[in-house]
Amino acid sequence: MSELIRKTATEIAGLVASGETSAVEVTRAHLDRITEVDDRVRAFLHVDTEGALAAARAVDERRAAGEPLGPLAGVPVAVKDVLTTRGVPTTVGSKILEGWRPPYDATIVSRLREAGTVMLGKTNMDEFAMGSSTEYSAYGATHNPWDLGRIPGGSGGGSAAALAAYEAPLAIGSDTGGSIRQPGAVTGTVGAKPTYGGTSRYGLVAFSSSLDTPGPCARTVLDAALLHQVIGGHDPRDSTSIPAPVPDVVAAAKLGATGDLTGVRLGVVKEFSGEGAEPGVLAAFREAVETLTKLGAEIVEVSCPNFSYALPAYYLIAPSECSSNLARFDGVRFGLREGDDGNRSLEEVMSLTRDVGFGPEVKRRIMLGTYALSSGYYDAYYGQAQKVRTLITRDFTAAFERVDALISPTTPFVAFEMGARTSDPYQMYLADLFTIPTNLYGGPGISVPCGLADGLPVGLQVMAPTMADDRMYRVAAALESAVGTLTPPAL
Repeated sequence: MSELIRKTATEIAGLVASGETSAVEVTRAHLDRITEVDDRVRAFLHVDTEGALAAARAVDERRAAGEPLGPLAGVPVAVKDVLTTRGVPTTVGSKILEGWRPPYDATIVSRLREAGTVMLGKTNMDEFAMGSSTEYSAYGATHNPWDLGRIPGGSGGGSAAALAAYEAPLAIGSDTGGSIRQPGAVTGTVGAKPTYGGTSRYGLVAFSSSLDTPGPCARTVLDAALLHQVIGGHDPRDSTSIPAPVPDVVAAAKLGATGDLTGVRLGVVKEFSGEGAEPGVLAAFREAVETLTKLGAEIVEVSCPNFSYALPAYYLIAPSECSSNLARFDGVRFGLREGDDGNRSLEEVMSLTRDVGFGPEVKRRIMLGTYALSSGYYDAYYGQAQKVRTLITRDFTAAFERVDALISPTTPFVAFEMGARTSDPYQMYLADLFTIPTNLYGGPGISVPCGLADGLPVGLQVMAPTMADDRMYRVAAALESAVGTLTPPAL
């Protein structure tokens, strides 16, 4: 194994900038690693070898010409297959978009290119980002590098697994109900969900428009912060984009790495620190809380009583929005078209296309959402869920009057075995029990490794007020400085 793939993104960028190695060498090392292990991990849906090497050569040419390089120039990145990439397949893990090559880049992808990062390819995901294990991908499941018989989380399990398997030092994910943080927790990597509107959704294939948030994935908190700085900021092409600069998350991560949290007040969410989580997860979390106390943080218990309603509220709001967003996949404008033999009506072609193109979980959520929005039920279901969302936001607001940030386990359990929950959707949905409230509120959250339970990674979640993303990076980096990063067994 090349030592280059073990380096952090920060280290790789430094080596490329100094000329000690080339971007092409770094890229080849990661492409070789993908060739070596991805037949077992299955993190990638598409590897863009030619495009990656061309981008790397461009970085080397800029360095040779004496041009200034950005802080992540020459660093490879894996992109979740939910973001459009010009000329590169974008499937969202679904058969209905099989073979589709978008004519434009998502804003985040454009910013990655402008920063000189090298896009290795597109990573696997639950179809249309609907799932918590990446088992609902139409192209087969991704496997957790810690144990290939276990799930890597979802929906963005491909991005997290690529990091844990050393196939990429950086990755992009999207978080609708925990799809960056939960995979980070179960693969021993770092996953950050920015404030909603802090990263552009232009070019992100929509699942739930009021919740979807693209964000950074990495093996260290500083690397995640550097990637966040590159992709974040206002985008006039996204009507929900916040017209304000990204908080200085890089400076916050560096401050946290000193290991000093003196003066920081952290709230342990009462509702997420007792029943509902595996004993090993709770033990690792409590040990991490003790570590944060030793670093100078003041720890208080905070009750957020409406958090217990977050899961049912989410599973009314997200399916309702998905049923509307996915209506565009009709077999007429782009993507799969089934049964168009000249004898069938438009409605029959649409029905056949959606039947063949969508998987069981997507169909389940479309039906749930359509029912919740139907005449006579809108106020009883979707309307009530939005009221609960307001109550959850009030819980966050009240909590942040007392503390600087909230902490909890990221997910109630460690990575479970493949197939263990696919027959019981409710048990699958519980994977996001602790992450969903942050999405309903719209604030930032980050998962950072805090230890092991039964030999498998456990994540600690830090939640901060909206547009205070820097706070979560400081706390996460401080914990990382004390407990270190996690290294999976050799593949």
